[in-house]
Amino acid sequence: MPSVPTEELSQYIDKSLDASAWVLIDQDRINDFADATLDYQFIHVDEEKAAQTPFGGTIAHGYLTMSLISHFLPECSVVPEDAVMGINYGSDKIRFLQPVPVNSELRGKATLREVTEKAPGQLLLKNEIEIQIKGEDKPALVAEILSLFIIQ
Repeated sequence: MPSVPTEELSQYIDKSLDASAWVLIDQDRINDFADATLDYQFIHVDEEKAAQTPFGGTIAHGYLTMSLISHFLPECSVVPEDAVMGINYGSDKIRFLQPVPVNSELRGKATLREVTEKAPGQLLLKNEIEIQIKGEDKPALVAEILSLFIIQ
């Protein structure tokens, strides 16, 4: 993630940055997420039963895809260079556009949309992030994510 002087952040608004690295979504990752969230719906964990659905196999939990935003965003967005920490502040919009089949690769691609001073020493950044599926034109997810940075 590029660190830029606070006064230059506005120059990055609406400019697309480099995408993150790809991450494999294999069955072990899906099963681990099911264990962590207690969400054992068959479409995620039962390979035989899921093979009989229109998806033809298991798919990642939507919230697994969403949770990867915290991994992807630092790789594909900008931050104030004088930030001492960043805090998840919320989201304004999240849309799940298509399922993520097992063994897909995902990456994030972010665009800075807004920079707002919340209080002295606090900057709120809104990024739009797409979670892309390798080989697909349509993303798995699009979200507007808010991050609060404490700056010196």
